[in-house]
Formats: sequence, structure tokens, C-alpha cells
Amino acid sequence: MEKESQTIFDKNVIEFVTVAAEFCAFLERAERMKRSDFVDTSLKILPLLYLKASMLPECETIGDEELETYVTEEIYEILRINLAELMGDKDDYLDVFVQDMVYSDQPIKKSISEDLADIYQDIRDFIFVFQLGLNETMNDSLALCQENFRMLWGQKLVNTLRALHDVKYNQQEEDGCHCHDDDCHYHEDGCHCHHDE
Repeated sequence: MEKESQTIFDKNVIEFVTVAAEFCAFLERAERMKRSDFVDTSLKILPLLYLKASMLPECETIGDEELETYVTEEIYEILRINLAELMGDKDDYLDVFVQDMVYSDQPIKKSISEDLADIYQDIRDFIFVFQLGLNETMNDSLALCQENFRMLWGQKLVNTLRALHDVKYNQQEEDGCHCHDDDCHYHEDGCHCHHDE
């Protein structure tokens, strides 16, 4: 029992819990934000969440009971819809780093709102169990969260970050160029695309 006590109170675990709780609170209040502020903050908190998750000490499950969860289907859907409305026409993005791509020659359409809701579900369930304060379940929720980071939400986080970066910094589309052409010559006075008529 001593070993899991040391792990769950490790400095890197405490820092991860702090960032994870802030990430959840941030998404829960996102519907009241402007899209530009939401994107800005996401671009700062997501890399921090990834960094803190990657620094977690090795943790193994010790109990055999299924952990309690906090995020119901309803909570998930409300959050996803709020985020989708906030992102509007910038919600969808093309993901080329999906396992299904092996069988497809087309990029797969994903959405920032769904990815963030998926990450939120794992993180919020972890925080919920961790805050109950029982050493064994705290340890097991940490082990599960760590495994999910490696297998599921770590990659989603990186993909979403790329999409959010594009929303913030790809000003061409904001300003009216939608051609996605290699021979696009975008200038401040508009898009000068050379198409053969």
C-alpha cells in the first residue's frame, strides 16, 4: 500500500491533477467565451496537459473493481454541442493520422468539439475519482488515465492542437481565400488565384 501512496502524491502527479482540473473547468465554461479567446487558451492549456501527462511516474493498477465515472452521456453531449456551437464553421478538420487511413486514400473528417469532449471525458472521470481521496482508487484512476493518454487521448490532443493552430494562424481563409491551390497568390487585397477557365 505504501508504494501507491508515494506515486499518487508525487510532485508530477500533483501538477498533472492541477492542470487536468483547470482543463476541465475551462471546457465547462467555454460556452460563455468568444471563439478567439477559447482558441487562444486551448493552444496554451493543451500542450501543458500533454507535457504534464508525459511526465507522470509509472503507475500500475492494484485493485480489481471498476472505477466510478462522472461523465454521463448527457454531460458529454451537452459539452460537445456547446463546443461545436462555439467553433462553428471551424469545428471540422481533416485528420491524416487515424488508423482508418490505412484503408482509405482520403483524409478523414474529425471535429475539434468531439475530440475535446473525448479528452474531457477521460480527464474528468480521472479527476472525479482522484478527488474522492481513497488511495487505492486514486492510484487506479491514475493508471487508467495514463494508459488512456498513451492509447487514446494523447494522440487526439495532438491532432486537435494542429486543428486549433490552423484556426488561429491560417488567416488566408479568414480573409476570404478558399482555393487551397498551390498556385494561389494571396495578397491583402484579396485572392489572386490562377484558374484555367
